[in-house]
Amino acid sequence: MRIEHDFLGQMELEDQAYYGIQTVRGVQNSNVTGHTYGEDGMKVVRAMARIKKAAALANEQIGALDEKRAWAIGVAADEVLAGKLDDQFPVDMVTGGGVSIHMNLNEVLAHRASMLLDGMEVHPNTHVNMGQSTNDVLPSAMLLTTHSLILEVVKAVDVLAEAVAERAEAFKDVVKLGRTCLQDAMPVTVGQELTGWHSFLLRHRQLLLYRADECLELPLGGTAVGTGVGAMPGYVEAVYPHLKTLTGYNVKPAANFFDAMQFADEYVHVSATLKSLAAGVSKMASDLRILSSGPRGGFGELRLPAVLPGSSIMPGKMNPILPELMIEIYLLVHGNDASVTMAAERGELDLNVWEAVITKCILESCRLLTRGLPRFARDCIAGLEVNEAHCHRQASTSAAIAMVISAVFGYETGSAVARKALEENKTVAEVAVEQGLMDADTARQLLDPSLMTHGDSMADAIAKLRKAVKQ
Repeated sequence: MRIEHDFLGQMELEDQAYYGIQTVRGVQNSNVTGHTYGEDGMKVVRAMARIKKAAALANEQIGALDEKRAWAIGVAADEVLAGKLDDQFPVDMVTGGGVSIHMNLNEVLAHRASMLLDGMEVHPNTHVNMGQSTNDVLPSAMLLTTHSLILEVVKAVDVLAEAVAERAEAFKDVVKLGRTCLQDAMPVTVGQELTGWHSFLLRHRQLLLYRADECLELPLGGTAVGTGVGAMPGYVEAVYPHLKTLTGYNVKPAANFFDAMQFADEYVHVSATLKSLAAGVSKMASDLRILSSGPRGGFGELRLPAVLPGSSIMPGKMNPILPELMIEIYLLVHGNDASVTMAAERGELDLNVWEAVITKCILESCRLLTRGLPRFARDCIAGLEVNEAHCHRQASTSAAIAMVISAVFGYETGSAVARKALEENKTVAEVAVEQGLMDADTARQLLDPSLMTHGDSMADAIAKLRKAVKQ
């Protein structure tokens, strides 16, 4: 056991603990979520470790820190990055202000650096935290982490987009009934609907990359309130090149440190984009649930891969498990987004201290999407099948295609044809021929649902018939 002191008193610590008294106080005062930085939050800890190494190198470069301590802090940081000290971060992810996890790392690096220097003192505040503050280090680490997490989400989006594109190509000629307001609408192909999904995913891919780039403007160097007081001359100019080398990212100081430390709108933007992505995928999942419903009492147009039995009592029932999983993911991401927005709004005066909540929410949303999207692609979309005969039958017999009659003969005539087709359980083509609006060959060609999926060809056909009718 060893004794450590702070201005609140003294405390006994286990010899094998690299962290110190402030870490223990943080654990004692905030053990609420069951998720520690040593588990879910290690990405943030590793980002802070890179910052600490960059700061040590910068402070050595400007003559503020001696070479030995700078070297030892850098080696200790490398050990954190290598995962050798993961068991030394017991602080809960929600700690109030973030000081506890920052000091946790400062203490671990100081203790390990002292060991590397055979007992030469490396102080967590004086040396490891030189020219820094929780208020600029933790937000900078969060931004670096968010950048990397977004890139992981982008890779997951790519996997899903590729699967959707493959199915769109496979079903490009399969005609089905379109629907608006859950009612019959004009025919489309399954492939056309899926190209809409693909376009949505590509658009959000670009949005995510834009948000990722926004995360590379850091408040590092603003120290406690944005004035930079506490950092030695030349520190800011020196630390960013080192951090760029260590991260591989094009990091740069925020245009205004006061802005960067007071406001958290960049996380609102990121979270909103994650929510928008999740909402769109949830919409896709909901469509799959509807279109695959049945198989005999529902829409029955699509067949999803069977991944596990869907009932504990009804044999043979297969539920849309993967679509339902994606909807659940959306609900969680939506809740996280609400928390991020509220945490950003709650920033007061010169600092937003609710970054622990933001960190936990962003980490979870990214993790859910990074894990969920590829599984949805692999186990659901890639194995999607279509009941082609059923789709064609529904598209061919729908009264919605009476819109073509309206385009040629007027809305009232089209309405009358549609009404008669529904009342007498006939096709629009049959009614159109009976009423002498067109002969059987023209009806078969003009009212072909396959033709209706091609806007230009359909427009030409309607124009020709309108001309013939006027003559």
